[in-house]
Amino acid sequence: MLARVTFDESHRPAWSTRPEVAEQMNPGNPEDAGYVKAGKALKLDGFDVNVHESGSLAEALASSKVFVALHSSSDDFEATTKVGNPAYTPAEIDQLVEWVGSGGGLILFCETEQLKYGNSAGVIAERFGIEVQNVTVQDPKSNYKEVATWVLGDLMPTRSHNLTAGVGQACFYRAGALEVTSAVESRTYVVAATSATATPSAAPLLVVQTHGRGRVVVIADSDLFGDDSIDDLDHMTLWRNLVTWVAATTDGPSGDEAASWTASDPHWLALVKSVEAIRPLQAQDGSVETDKVAAKTHAVAMAAAIEGLLPRFEHQREHLEATIKDIHKWIQTDFDVPDFLDSLILFRPDLHRVDALENLVVFPMYTQNGNPNRNFEAVVTHTAWPSWINELEAKQYNNPAFVPIQFVAFTKGYDTNSAVLFPETVATRELAKFYWGGIFCDREAARFRRITAAASDLLKLALPADAEYLLASQPVTQETYMLWDLVHDRAHSHGDLPFDPFMIKQRMPYWMYALEELRCDLTTFRETAKLEEQGVYLARFARQAILFDRLFRFPITGERERNYDGLGGQIIFAHLHKSGVLQWTDNTLSLDWDRLNDSMVELCELVEDLYRTGIDRSRLAHWLASYEFVAGLVEPHPGSNWAKGVQSLPVNGELRELVDLVLPDEFPLNVFYEALRKKLSPEIKATAGITA
Repeated sequence: MLARVTFDESHRPAWSTRPEVAEQMNPGNPEDAGYVKAGKALKLDGFDVNVHESGSLAEALASSKVFVALHSSSDDFEATTKVGNPAYTPAEIDQLVEWVGSGGGLILFCETEQLKYGNSAGVIAERFGIEVQNVTVQDPKSNYKEVATWVLGDLMPTRSHNLTAGVGQACFYRAGALEVTSAVESRTYVVAATSATATPSAAPLLVVQTHGRGRVVVIADSDLFGDDSIDDLDHMTLWRNLVTWVAATTDGPSGDEAASWTASDPHWLALVKSVEAIRPLQAQDGSVETDKVAAKTHAVAMAAAIEGLLPRFEHQREHLEATIKDIHKWIQTDFDVPDFLDSLILFRPDLHRVDALENLVVFPMYTQNGNPNRNFEAVVTHTAWPSWINELEAKQYNNPAFVPIQFVAFTKGYDTNSAVLFPETVATRELAKFYWGGIFCDREAARFRRITAAASDLLKLALPADAEYLLASQPVTQETYMLWDLVHDRAHSHGDLPFDPFMIKQRMPYWMYALEELRCDLTTFRETAKLEEQGVYLARFARQAILFDRLFRFPITGERERNYDGLGGQIIFAHLHKSGVLQWTDNTLSLDWDRLNDSMVELCELVEDLYRTGIDRSRLAHWLASYEFVAGLVEPHPGSNWAKGVQSLPVNGELRELVDLVLPDEFPLNVFYEALRKKLSPEIKATAGITA
């Protein structure tokens, strides 16, 4: 569930989100009094929609993220709910302003001839430096259905926020006009204004503002989102954009945050101390060659600490007792290469996918994208398994090995870029059968938020409201990544597959890995449209996460040595750029939002066609066709043997000879990414070990 949106129906509004109230207000045409569709749309988008009809305004604000001050009136001019006074008290206005400054989002509706209604919209707007003109706008040319008072707003691109993504036109029906005072110009943005042929001309009709930690939307007409108008033009999209944007504020610390038990538990602290002490003594394969006396002391301490933690992890008792035995067996081998197969087999988080369940993991292991050596690590994980993902996994995306997790505490091997916990990383005497894979959705979310925010600011890209919401909310971004990971992981084993998608068992040119990861991400991107129709509100956020993580973070993270994840992002950039959907001009990045989704789906279909036709090719022919596909988008290295064509390759030799000819950076970064990597390098480094 997203933020709570509260509609104020306690100040004699001329609109209601409740159908029965709208019908009482206007029995002949309840749609002319209803915000029922607007409220339902927000519920479908995942918002918690609430109505404040009576009682303390302060209490209503305290439980809300967004407060919608509907147009209200005395009964002389409008049919109303007849509940409350259309005017807010001075104390209530103070409460509203203070609440916004502390991170609240206010949507304030004004109207034509504002002064006659006896409400407080004008007074409230003035507190934010916005004046409401007491006029009725008319436009003889730029209007809707040839009605001069139904004016079409000129949509204005803003410097910092994209409120009009997916919006081509919006009509303001018998609207007033706004004026932004100089004191707030730097943080107030005009989203729509009257045209040059209107009276008054070039007057703001819809403005948004940042105020303290909060946000404000002021609109000079309330009809455009009423039940009889919200389906006109692009009003519904504009409404959803505005509410999502105004809700995208970062909460300050509540003071109620509880410290993890790991901060003070003596057994956990002893475990960390012993693990960190033994790590420097270990060789790359996990064995110990020197100072075995110290190694024994630390290993015994590890085992004792795990035993002390057993009461916290009763569901893991058998596994943790086996871990203790494996530690003692390692001591008995005189610290040879560790073998933790017996305990690994008993660790089955896939059988206990229970939301908020914690697991203790202690293994000699390398951490992917972290520590390449099989040192000991100790990690406490928090299983993330809410009911919605349980249902999706069971009904549509069956994947019994999928285990989304979060960090509770960890040792140094995870104070890195590693965001996975995989069984194949553990030191064992033989390869075990794998039943699970853990993905740290909190780390994925946190680094996405940091890098996307930094990149969009650097590139002057005004993000759409959905992306801004992700940057403001760690919990929603974590759940978004859970959805992305669920659909992505299942895609590996579905579709036309000309090779084993789990290519850990194969040695192939790294662009094959890149195409497989890209295929799964693009499949997920396309799948979100279906999920959104089914009411999975996180689907629209998943599109933003896939796009911006792939575009910004993937290509500039890690070394330029067979960086297949980075290459996937390079392919997306090149495709969008060649299609004209992405432009980088004057050091400013822009996207054609109307064409973006179709262009991403087009790329997905191109990759799928490559896979489909690959079934009819030999392995070598498919490698060559895949190289040609990638090289058609991303320029190969000038010194590449592969780029010279099949005549320059030893096609009659062993396949490994061809793989050996692949350059470490076969597809270098373009000038855009070279510049981005250099400028964002400090931000990338800062994401190591990040969890929120």
